[in-house]
Amino acid sequence: MSSEINTTDLSNDQLVEAYRMMLSIRRLEEVAGRAYQMQKFSGFCHLYIGQEAIATATAMASRQEDYMMCAYREHGQAMAKGVDADAIMAELLGRASGSTGGRGGSMHIFNKEANFLGGWGIVGGQIPIATGVAWAIKYRKEDRVCTCFFGEGSLHQGVFHEALNLASLWSLPIVYICENNRYAMGTDMKRISSVMDLRKKAVSYDMDADVVDGQNFFSAYNGIKKAIERARNESRPTFLDVKTYRFRGHSMSDPATYRTKDEVKNEQQRDPIGQLYNALLDMGVLTEAELADIDKACKSVAKEALKKAEAAPFPDTSTLHDHLFASQ
Repeated sequence: MSSEINTTDLSNDQLVEAYRMMLSIRRLEEVAGRAYQMQKFSGFCHLYIGQEAIATATAMASRQEDYMMCAYREHGQAMAKGVDADAIMAELLGRASGSTGGRGGSMHIFNKEANFLGGWGIVGGQIPIATGVAWAIKYRKEDRVCTCFFGEGSLHQGVFHEALNLASLWSLPIVYICENNRYAMGTDMKRISSVMDLRKKAVSYDMDADVVDGQNFFSAYNGIKKAIERARNESRPTFLDVKTYRFRGHSMSDPATYRTKDEVKNEQQRDPIGQLYNALLDMGVLTEAELADIDKACKSVAKEALKKAEAAPFPDTSTLHDHLFASQ
């Protein structure tokens, strides 16, 4: 039993909470995936299965008052930032009790109280907006940081480069977290990018950049925390190439035939939840029975969230035009 496995400043209790959060995200996503297949809701649905360590590490390395903004694969980030599982599931099903009143759906979860500034459906569209949030933080002289999540497929959007240029020019407190799962939708990055070392994307903007192992919670936490501290203490942006892997297709409608079963099987050997599970055992923090109890509780929360969502009402049609116009 070795405590040397834990390379972070987190206590054993905090590591247990990290494991609980990662497993909660996984179980909720599994239930959401089954609900989608049963046509309990429609539209787009992008699952976060396989990438749970990144959102959890970011949330634990941040403060509650810090802002977080994401792309459309944002269920996991929302949970890690403090959005209730019931509110997320209800939003997926378009119910009035959802995080945005059933109006946003899977790609547009939002929660002001948690400082979770939403999932955004336009590829790369959240990057300049998050940069604007960071500018507001600096303008108001607030002790806050903005973390911005996006996929590697966003890197060739013009707004990505415009945003990074201004963030460096104006020294903004933001961390750009590229969740690099290797496939921009269904296309291998080798086919669309002339540069495979994504850190080079930040070079021309004189911005700190690093590669982070997103499949290992300890590595993810340390790498992301370092960037967050730079943003908070030095008001300098950072670009992170966070290596990860999604175990499901790009979306629920994607059969993922562009990669082999062997590739997925090999990547599953590096499942971030499995790695933290083994670490907690090796450190003597929890027993297999205690870890099983956590899993049982997470499954129960996810199933109950679906039941509550199905029982919740849809938004009243009389509110159809609410939130469209500013009040006088």
